[in-house]
Amino acid sequence: MIYPEKKSSDISRREFIRKTAAGFIGFLLTTLGFSAKAMGSDERRDSPMQNNTLVSLVKTDDRKFGVRRAIELLPEPDLSGKGVLLKPNFNTADPTPGSTHNDTLEQLIIELKNMGTSTITIGERSGPPDTKRVMEEKGIFELARRLGVSVINFEELPEKDWVLVDSPDFHWRKGFKVARPVVDAERIVSTCCLKTHGYGGVFTMSLKLSVGITHKSYMRELHGSVLSMRKMIAEINTCYSPSLIVLDGIETFVDGGPSSGERKRGNVFLAGTDRIAIDAVGLAILKELGSNRKIMNTPIFEQDQIKRSAELGLGVGSPEGIEIITGDRDSETYARKLRKILSNG
Repeated sequence: MIYPEKKSSDISRREFIRKTAAGFIGFLLTTLGFSAKAMGSDERRDSPMQNNTLVSLVKTDDRKFGVRRAIELLPEPDLSGKGVLLKPNFNTADPTPGSTHNDTLEQLIIELKNMGTSTITIGERSGPPDTKRVMEEKGIFELARRLGVSVINFEELPEKDWVLVDSPDFHWRKGFKVARPVVDAERIVSTCCLKTHGYGGVFTMSLKLSVGITHKSYMRELHGSVLSMRKMIAEINTCYSPSLIVLDGIETFVDGGPSSGERKRGNVFLAGTDRIAIDAVGLAILKELGSNRKIMNTPIFEQDQIKRSAELGLGVGSPEGIEIITGDRDSETYARKLRKILSNG
């Protein structure tokens, strides 16, 4: 429960592009002997999987294309005329995947503007480093000025702008406080990296990204809760629902993290609205690349962050509920590998 409670047609360019591309790809691939449905055709909507949560996948090493195409493959989110809080990964200013790449952030802002958003505000709290310093090192204030968006440094919010979130079944001792701009946002969009977490989180993607909306004073309790940390991460996510998530997996950490670690090229982008589904597919990517024992030896839906989030009803509860959609042959070939990994755990 949150205290206090939050107060209470023409086809779009993106839909036209998505449907036109899907139709052409379906025709071409059927001619070549491939299944159009598996490759992104709108026939997917009439399949038994039509109620499953969608995760788009794009195989690419181009961040701007990856952001744009991953979003185009999905039904357009309801963002027109809405104020959007955009949550990146600025835990530190380390090079991607230590933090969100500025090219990814910029292209995502462009896409959000194209959807007709009324305002866009980048909101974040870094840690342990000072948030303002991290944003300065990454050039975020200049980027925001150039693109005409706002920035909120959660670390500078007054005490009155922190909202207590608590529930009897939480693993937090007395709940936790989140930044009021998150609670009050009309829409929330997040962009995360693809990496392992060497300090107890095991992995850090869209679910762990939410730690940056909490007050910094709660980090001692979180990181000191060795057995419950990952469940506590999941519980932070109960205070909001994202309208869109974009995961940049061009570069990954397959061990170590979150600021530095063993790098491997993933060359992939994901997008969706379900944090569990995004992280589950992200874990499948880490397994495919070859990662540490905690990733490789644990079934995806037995990972504490995933399992607790499913218990809380935050998203899909099994691999069968995830539909990976693609729009080209390379992406579909890779998606087939990930579907197999997901089904095998």
